[in-house]
Amino acid sequence: MDIVTIPVNWALAILVVFGSLWILFGWWLGRKNRSIDDFMLAGRNVGFAFASATAMATWITSNTTLVAPQLTYQFGIWGMIGYSMAALGLILFAPLAARIKKLMPQGYTCGDFFRLRYGRFAWIVFLIVSLFYAFGWLVSLGMAGGILLSALSGLDYHVGMTAILTICVLYTLLGGLRAVIATDFVQTIIILLGVLIIGFICIKDVGLEPIYTSVSEESPQLLNLLFPAAIMFLFNNIFFGIGEIFHSNVWWSRAFAFKENIGKRAFLLSGLLWLPVPIVTGFVALSAPALGIYPPSADMIGPMIAAKLLGTVGAVFVFIVVFSALASSLDSLLAATSDLVTKDIYKGLINPKVDEQNLLKASKYIIVSLGLFTWLLCLPKLTTLGELLNFTGAFVASTIWPIVFGLYYKRLSGTAAGVAMALGTIFGLIGYFTIGFYVAALISCVFSLLICLIGMYIKDVNFEWTRLNDKPSNQGVLNHVD
Repeated sequence: MDIVTIPVNWALAILVVFGSLWILFGWWLGRKNRSIDDFMLAGRNVGFAFASATAMATWITSNTTLVAPQLTYQFGIWGMIGYSMAALGLILFAPLAARIKKLMPQGYTCGDFFRLRYGRFAWIVFLIVSLFYAFGWLVSLGMAGGILLSALSGLDYHVGMTAILTICVLYTLLGGLRAVIATDFVQTIIILLGVLIIGFICIKDVGLEPIYTSVSEESPQLLNLLFPAAIMFLFNNIFFGIGEIFHSNVWWSRAFAFKENIGKRAFLLSGLLWLPVPIVTGFVALSAPALGIYPPSADMIGPMIAAKLLGTVGAVFVFIVVFSALASSLDSLLAATSDLVTKDIYKGLINPKVDEQNLLKASKYIIVSLGLFTWLLCLPKLTTLGELLNFTGAFVASTIWPIVFGLYYKRLSGTAAGVAMALGTIFGLIGYFTIGFYVAALISCVFSLLICLIGMYIKDVNFEWTRLNDKPSNQGVLNHVD
């Protein structure tokens, strides 16, 4: 039986209706924005319910809804379980969020931390690493929008990619972080309901025994708990997920935006609630042989199975769920990356004397520019989502130890932190190209740790925590030495 797809006019209608709703909602929320704090950090007054929802929804991305099934299709049981271990990033960031809020109550970005804690060299290295990751994630989200439409409807890949980027740019531009967090709350409800329904129908209509039998006959290695590549992926993904969250301004901006004593509880709850989601979405991919589905590209397996199980109406439902997951991450990343570029590059390096109102205008121009640049990078679909995301693992995993040691220990110097990130990234990329994408983050993390430990052994720095409490908005570029 052919895969059921959405009629072209239905797909266009969904895009128009949902896109218009999110844009109008963003405009309505944006009316309350009066300052840079309002636009970037939602007034630093986000409560527990919205805090938990935005953290969870942001982490349910194209990765969870499209890449988790892809990796299960490629690596089997360990692909499914390994992807769920990315929940450790949210869980372990919970105490860090509380520490960040305590040490930097006036902070805006993760770049503020690196600049004030380590100085110019480590700050520049971190900005390079962080922006590489941000664009990798932005491109993967844009690609996922195109893949979704091409898998579930007759529309072209470029139409879906353009639509998701345009919609998210517009409502983020109009509402700032306040709109991002509010839409995340609604999108979380849609996503959770969708994932539960799809998983239930898969077990009910296909059955566990037929799934097991078909996988055993056609791809027995997917059930092998000693599958070497899958085991490497498991450990690699743990460090990749931790690095993604620890370093990214998406999560630091939320630590700054949440009310006092909210961040730790919100991140812990969101991590525990997120943990089973990739297991459910990944499990669905194991039913592919039983259903006779063999996708032209592995990252299309999830929506193709869901569409076949649920029919045309189900395909519409899947479309809405994955669209919500994409939007909840893309808007967050646009806002957080814009903050980083605005505060650290534009104000920190280009125009240190800019006033608040002009900085707010610059932030909006930067959001539009990021959207346009991402669109250009998405035009040629050069690789799969899984491979693209894991390429960035070499970058983000190198930041884990400089952040942990920098928040809890006074001894690590700026030189050691910068070298650890630079060399960790380089060795991770070497592993990516010579061994495989499933080892990049693991190698990067190990080398970064070794360099940090050597750095603390060679030179003992006694950093004063009060320096992190300086108002970053009033600071120029620091040039202090170790």
